[in-house]
Amino acid sequence: MNIPSELKYTKDHEWVKLDGDVATVGITDFAQSELGDIVYVEVETLDETLEADEVFGTVEAVKTVSDLFLPLSGEIIEFNEALEDEPESVNSDPYGAGWMIKIKCSDASQFENLMTDTDYKTLVGA
Repeated sequence: MNIPSELKYTKDHEWVKLDGDVATVGITDFAQSELGDIVYVEVETLDETLEADEVFGTVEAVKTVSDLFLPLSGEIIEFNEALEDEPESVNSDPYGAGWMIKIKCSDASQFENLMTDTDYKTLVGA
């Protein structure tokens, strides 16, 4: 299982990479393996400002649909439109081509409260 040490994680199995005040968000390798083959990613909150832990979209796999929870408060400024044609990128490259959204953080200090790779490995039993 791939859990990069340079990222932060949430209990809801999202990963976060912070660059200045812009955070890139996706789901973890563990999450995509639990969901199975991903067939659709829906984000209808583009250009909206949400609080941490609010639902920003859904990911649909062959057998289930799961909510996606915002890890940090802020404005959703970008959606990975490549996922519209290739949602399977979330399965094949969850930390690269499979990223989902970018957020302009309203409080970047929230990033420090997210889980480290070690914390996340403990959560998923890795």
